Amino acid sequence: MNGRTGRVVRAVRTARGAASVALAVALAVALLGTAACTSEAPATTAGASGGSGSSGSSGGGSSKPQEYKEGRLRVLASSELADMEPVLKAAKAATGVSVDFTWSGTLDAADQVASGKADGRYDAIWLSSNDYLRLRPEAAAKLGTETPVMSSPVAVGVKPEALARLGWKPAEVTWAAVEEAVAAGRLTYGMTDPVRSNSGFSALVSVASGLSGAQAALTDADVDKARPRLKGFFDGQRLTSGSSGWLATAYRKRDDVDALVNYESVLLSMNDRAKSPLTVIRPKDGVVTAHYPLTLLASAPAGARDSGRLLTDWLRGDAAQKSITDGTKRRPVAAGVAPAAGLDGEKRRELPFPGSRSVADGLLASYENELRRPSRTVYVLDTSGSMADEDRIGRLRAALTDLTGTGSSGPGERFRDREEVTLLPFGDRVKKVLTHVVEPGNPGPALDAIRGDVKGLRPEGGTAVYGSLKAAYEHLGRGESDAFTSIVLMTDGQSGDKAKDFDAFYAALPEARRHTPVFAVLFGDSDREELTHITELTGGRLFDATEGNGSLDGAFEEIRGYQ
Repeated sequence: MNGRTGRVVRAVRTARGAASVALAVALAVALLGTAACTSEAPATTAGASGGSGSSGSSGGGSSKPQEYKEGRLRVLASSELADMEPVLKAAKAATGVSVDFTWSGTLDAADQVASGKADGRYDAIWLSSNDYLRLRPEAAAKLGTETPVMSSPVAVGVKPEALARLGWKPAEVTWAAVEEAVAAGRLTYGMTDPVRSNSGFSALVSVASGLSGAQAALTDADVDKARPRLKGFFDGQRLTSGSSGWLATAYRKRDDVDALVNYESVLLSMNDRAKSPLTVIRPKDGVVTAHYPLTLLASAPAGARDSGRLLTDWLRGDAAQKSITDGTKRRPVAAGVAPAAGLDGEKRRELPFPGSRSVADGLLASYENELRRPSRTVYVLDTSGSMADEDRIGRLRAALTDLTGTGSSGPGERFRDREEVTLLPFGDRVKKVLTHVVEPGNPGPALDAIRGDVKGLRPEGGTAVYGSLKAAYEHLGRGESDAFTSIVLMTDGQSGDKAKDFDAFYAALPEARRHTPVFAVLFGDSDREELTHITELTGGRLFDATEGNGSLDGAFEEIRGYQ
């Protein structure tokens, strides 16, 4: 530890012991100055700024993290930690340590750490949980000091009218009661994708434990026992998402969703801005809790480890803990700090995590290919003449081919069983409409056919974005389907047709069809303003794969969590 760091460490410890008034004031000022900050993820997945020395980018892209600099921690983090900006601003003022965030899904981050891809790129990880990471033996040597900073259990937020209709007493609700209401068609809900978001995975483990009656860590037998009821539970899911923040945003635009399954902190933060607050229920038979451990990596330079310990020591102080719980609605880890208003003090059983990776991955695979509602996805693909530039068409082919996986692909690494995949390449007009369904137990023929179609994509013609989007919505409107529907738009240029024609077309669609979001990918010379308009109109999200911000394959992979 160098002299400067040592002096700051001693100063912070003194401040902690004295419960420094000046420190509390600095935190309050920082919180007031950013009152609009919420638990939502940044609006775009790459190049988003966290401000005050904190920056954010997508973990799925190819953008390079900054080189290590003294006093700056490079942190691979869960996206919901964007709401920690005011606390980290105060931390920088008190300690001199700032944080450069790269946002990632918890399970994707675990893959980066276990595979060694995080070595040298990041100094620490700050995920909602390290439970899944600990199931991977190859990751153990990669981790250094692990320190919980705050906590939040999985909970169910229910609309007042749905609560009244069901006649529930919040303190008495169990996961079995939730499943019974869903299976009877009396409750619909939204939840994040368990393969990419820890809130979704924690919810999946909680429901499986509750429905199987497991008294210890989930086993394969427990999952088999719960499977029939799990299928009924997921029939009621109406919203899916790759992040907790986008799920909250999408929920506010829907009137056909009764509830959300998410972290308690996300639900309570939503209530701060809601006209009709959700009733937050922590099922009495138990929950899985996120403890947000700030974890230093073994590969981090000595200076980064010193900075990490300094920051962690400060974050666990009483003043910081008070600001964390008041500002983010997470529970403090400091025994002397009272939880923020609205945080129920009644204890709930902590449900154990699966005891082995095989059980965890088996549960995820069951969710992907059997339990959840199937997907219908239309890929609206710009194959205009400009896609020949800089081998853009080659990158598009490679990104789509990656989604077909291999024979040994794990959960989330290929198109799902039962998924209907449509490729809609366009130039001046729609060139083809190529549809394949991935058959359960025999995915090979459909995946091979998709690879063949992708290989045949050729760059020629103009850029009819809006007309092609209309064709995608018309395709999805043919026939009835109880599937998650979405459109992925990839273009490298500006549209040659008119936005107002598409806007009028979209406004005239039946309400149910307007629930299909467009996930647009910035690529090449595409128009950010144009694509932002499309995603905001349809309730989708913009992903940045332009040079320096991300990669096309990273964007396509990340979108999978929203389909």
